[in-house]
Amino acid sequence: MRLHHLAFVAAVAAPLLTGSALAQGTGSEGYFEVHNNTEAHTVVGFYTNDGSGWSQNWLGDIIDPDGSARAEFTSDTGNCDQTLRVGWLGEDGTEVLDEPISIDICAASDIYLDDNEIYFD
Repeated sequence: MRLHHLAFVAAVAAPLLTGSALAQGTGSEGYFEVHNNTEAHTVVGFYTNDGSGWSQNWLGDIIDPDGSARAEFTSDTGNCDQTLRVGWLGEDGTEVLDEPISIDICAASDIYLDDNEIYFD
């Protein structure tokens, strides 16, 4: 899966994302969910690096606190091992970048963004 072909679809209608309407997927199935589990911080950037440099921001829109976005791949080739970095909206309106973390994007079904932690399952 090539992350530079990643597209985010903002989760605008919460009822569509609950129950059996959407089955949980993994990156190996072409999609996963990004969850902003914070109470007061807005995600403004999502960047990946497969070893060839940082990507552009993949978010077409922000992810509000307690919101989520679905990440979909449009290519079936590329590295599963990625480094990801999240950008948060700073108090002065600028983007504040988190420390990068390693992730096996093919094994991830959900990525959770907490106040002081980023993890996936």
